[in-house]
Amino acid sequence: MTHQSTTHQPLLDVEDLTVEFRRRRRTPPLRAVDGVSLSIAAGETVGLVGESGSGKSTLGRAVLGLSPVHSGRIRFEGRDITHASPRTRRELSARLQVVFQDPYSSLNPARTIGQALAEPLMVHRRTDQRQARERIRTMLERVGMPPDTAHRYPGQFSGGQRQRIAIARALMLEPRLVICDEPVSALDLSIQAQVMNLLADLQKDLGLSYLFIAHDLPVVRHLSHRIVVLYRGRVMESGPAEAVYADPVHPYTQALLAAVPEPDPRAQRARTANRMPNPTATPTPGEPAFAGCVFARRCPLVVDLCHSERPHLLPVAGRRSSGDRAVACHRSTDLHPAHPPTPVRPTGKEAPCSDSA
Repeated sequence: MTHQSTTHQPLLDVEDLTVEFRRRRRTPPLRAVDGVSLSIAAGETVGLVGESGSGKSTLGRAVLGLSPVHSGRIRFEGRDITHASPRTRRELSARLQVVFQDPYSSLNPARTIGQALAEPLMVHRRTDQRQARERIRTMLERVGMPPDTAHRYPGQFSGGQRQRIAIARALMLEPRLVICDEPVSALDLSIQAQVMNLLADLQKDLGLSYLFIAHDLPVVRHLSHRIVVLYRGRVMESGPAEAVYADPVHPYTQALLAAVPEPDPRAQRARTANRMPNPTATPTPGEPAFAGCVFARRCPLVVDLCHSERPHLLPVAGRRSSGDRAVACHRSTDLHPAHPPTPVRPTGKEAPCSDSA
């Protein structure tokens, strides 16, 4: 898939966002998102990638109004929605939708698919029953589901088919932005490719924007125009998807890419030998915050400054495809790993996948 950059005014603009969760009394709150900024233009996909506990799903939920915002600002279509009222959120749902990870829990097993897809239309009083049936038929066809789908129940479909239905439901009101929260991680690899191709086709046909959340860097790269890498709630690196994938700058991004399985056994052995020691281990729950870089305790390039001073997200210089790239690393300009991971170099062409479920 070929990605084109966009210069449109941001559809979604997240500025210095912080999300905290209260725990027990006399215990500091857990900071799940820590000063994150990102923007998404009309027709653009921004991939948000990081391991479990990085804060990526929390950020998506904050945009949807499902997680409390401690500080910062969220603007959608030029409007501040950081602390939007329930009524405003209902209005926003026509233009801001979500596809969740688990296709088995996202649909009510006691309601037919037609009833599930008609619900958003009825809530927003968009149409009568005849028009609703036509809209349901059109959307099910668009996501590759058979004509009798509307009269059947969720238990009669596979996980990949349910996720297609969930995508159809998210698009019933013709939203401008869809937050995809790990939409393919619960699916088999072959079905993942089909759903990814479907999302790409829908974006092309409908002009959709996506915030695509995942822990798998190659999956994110396949669909995204830009990638933002999170670790413990902070942005480690950001930039054009192909550049971040082919030439990662931050040690954490390099570690994520080094963890991707390599089909060539010799290349896999070399990649394993060069892998950083325990770079993507999940932080211990309740681990206290500190002033420096959150990756310092696991980084093989760490120096004293990394423990005492938080690195700012600054433009990348002196690297291939450095335009529009940024990294939060004290050592990004003066040191490169002696044995950097060897990523799979993108060819710019994706193998076509069958799009049948």
